[in-house]
Amino acid sequence: MTDPVLARLKADEGILPRLVDYARLPSVSTDPAYRDGMAATRAFLKARLTEIGFNHVGEIEAGGHPAVVAEWCGLPGAPTYLVYGHYDVQPPDPVSAWHTPPFEPTVRNGRLYGRGVADDKGPVATAIEVLGAFLALEGALPVNVRILLEGEEEIGSATLGALCAAHRDRLIADAVISADGSRWRADLPTVNVGTRGNMALELSLRTAVKDLHSGRYGGAVPNALHVMAALLASLHDADGRITVPGFLDEVEVATMEERAAIATLPFDEVSWFDGIEAAPHGEIGYSTLERLWIRPTLEINGMWGGYTGAGGKTVTPAEAFAKLTTRLVPGQTPAHVRDVLTAHLNRMCPPFARLTLHLDDAGTPAYLVPPDLPLLGAVEDAIEATLGKRPLRVRVGATLPLSPIFRETLGMETVMFSFATADEDYHAPNEFFRLSALNEGLAGWVHLMRRLGRGR
Repeated sequence: MTDPVLARLKADEGILPRLVDYARLPSVSTDPAYRDGMAATRAFLKARLTEIGFNHVGEIEAGGHPAVVAEWCGLPGAPTYLVYGHYDVQPPDPVSAWHTPPFEPTVRNGRLYGRGVADDKGPVATAIEVLGAFLALEGALPVNVRILLEGEEEIGSATLGALCAAHRDRLIADAVISADGSRWRADLPTVNVGTRGNMALELSLRTAVKDLHSGRYGGAVPNALHVMAALLASLHDADGRITVPGFLDEVEVATMEERAAIATLPFDEVSWFDGIEAAPHGEIGYSTLERLWIRPTLEINGMWGGYTGAGGKTVTPAEAFAKLTTRLVPGQTPAHVRDVLTAHLNRMCPPFARLTLHLDDAGTPAYLVPPDLPLLGAVEDAIEATLGKRPLRVRVGATLPLSPIFRETLGMETVMFSFATADEDYHAPNEFFRLSALNEGLAGWVHLMRRLGRGR
């Protein structure tokens, strides 16, 4: 028998047009040129949340882009869940690589194309549509719900911690349901139970007061790029293992049971590497999925210096620059990693070079969902009811700052519940959201709300 709320949603021909209207708004948080688009998106969300019956709809902020908040708490004594999402999106550049304009959402071959449709407007709209359908048909939700739609996720949730601390009374709940995140694969029911943390730094190195003529000085003075290359090469051995003393000290080594569970996951490594035209590489003794999920990384994201224009220029560069990021696993603290990494770089830098480290990023720790968290079980039940199969527990190699921030500032655990999929070209040209995922998401949120209501 079809759930009456789900039946109402299936009959609602306005769901996709409303998502298109939402995705058409250019809400790029990192670029001040999109300030009006950010404001228009907040206005759209506030109007929609008010329209479907939420109360106390408004904005809160802590020095950055405001977040949209709302609540429906009409069940005294019932559990309260915070539904999280974000309305900001990545820049559309390079616009020339899009097949259709990034802020003119277009349906092609069962997919909706446009910037932000998968990350995170499609998943957010899905949750809002379901909550609105419950209120329209039944006049109430199965549980109390608060909503937080952040405006800074794509710039690292810069003020989310301060926002949570300053507006605790608007956000506190029993747990967080995140409409951000993604499914691992479209063909396999999964639930994400862990993310890696991260931390970034930039370094600059100088070996002379200016670039020098490579004929008059080359071979007699140090080359800044050579020095930088040697310095960065000292971070790993030939197999990719991190060699920075102390970097791995805090790592919580995965148990044999955890590794065995990862080994049972259906994963075609050959096809995965063929799809990106790359060869396997990494820490010896670990599989590809283990390297992605349970081992830390130290990546060189960029390195530059000297002459990089057209043609040639015979100089011995006096300066070199590099950007580094880490991915951290459970147990590692960003502060410790920053300390051992800066100590290593200073120790390995030769005395004739002047090294400057830029350490503006406080970092984000890794996050694991407690395996016995009731909300996790409810999400698994909802996915099984939607897709007909119990989801597998997987991890994500990327970082979602929101989960550790909510745990630290509000004492709340987070479970991701998004039907977007990791292959939908997040952050890239031609981002898309499967229309099948929209339908599955609508059903999934109905099942989850019912399941949470039964658990009261």
